[in-house]
Amino acid sequence: MLSFIVRRLLTLIPTVFGISVLVFFMIHLVPGDPAEMMLGERASKQALEELREQLGLDKPLHVQYGRFITRLLRGDLGRALRTNEKITAEIAQRFPATVELALAAMVFAVTLGMLAGVISATRQYSAFDYSSMVLSLVGVSMPIFWLGLILMIIFSLHLGWLPLSGRLSYDVHIHTVTGLHLIDGILTVNGKGFRDALWHIIMPAFTLSTIPMAIIARITRSSMLEVLRQDYIRTAKAKGLPPRLVHYKHALKNALIPIVTVIGLQFGILLGGAILTETIFAWPGIGLWLLNAVYARDFNAVQGGTMLIATTFVTINMIVDVLYAWINPRIKVS
Repeated sequence: MLSFIVRRLLTLIPTVFGISVLVFFMIHLVPGDPAEMMLGERASKQALEELREQLGLDKPLHVQYGRFITRLLRGDLGRALRTNEKITAEIAQRFPATVELALAAMVFAVTLGMLAGVISATRQYSAFDYSSMVLSLVGVSMPIFWLGLILMIIFSLHLGWLPLSGRLSYDVHIHTVTGLHLIDGILTVNGKGFRDALWHIIMPAFTLSTIPMAIIARITRSSMLEVLRQDYIRTAKAKGLPPRLVHYKHALKNALIPIVTVIGLQFGILLGGAILTETIFAWPGIGLWLLNAVYARDFNAVQGGTMLIATTFVTINMIVDVLYAWINPRIKVS
């Protein structure tokens, strides 16, 4: 298993290098002058040239990329052009909010999606099977921004059950340990803070979970149906094993490979694709931060944030590969 993990780690190096090349040069194709965005349209030509020289924007692209990759190898993403703060510090402040939101969304997606998929497969062509597959189609097709607004109108404005936006109420404070408010509320024994953070995360997490939930449900159903048709499942049933044991211990475990693949991919997508949800619910995560950086033509911040998301996505894929080998030991041998 160790050699299998080492091989997967070595494949990350050329992948991350290729990502850095694409991210750097594609961002520099975006129209707009960061110096002009910082100084304003009325800035003098001399002031603009001095700022470009200070930021290194007057150098050829290959020289700028060399500086970018050198800083990247040292773990330095540079400074944000808007705030002049270190990008690593801004990411460290905001990324935990996105991670917490993505984890909460995946709890909804995996729990409800897998449960619906397994029940649909074991009760094929039943009313539950048809209704759950129709709902999954609706979940995939439904725009996130529309669903988020509908949930806000119903559960915040009309019923008043859940807070409208943000991570915490203005009068609630949680001491930061991990940056994840729910976990920090438990670690610091802050019941009020934990409850407040939980109420705030329910709507955005459910909104973000609808697409992966629908995909996981459909993949689980398809994979389970394929396994349930195998001879060893029929043999287990013929031996008189309880249906629940056959379905959840024998069939589900052997159906996990495609399900784990989808879960890993969807989690990586959630970490980088929560921009709409974070914007609607004013969630102070990396997605909202990146959107503001794009508006401000902050090349450094966009590069740093995109590299973080891409590296996280690649790392999650590697973890999924390792889980393959754990679920099915034949994979690491091959």
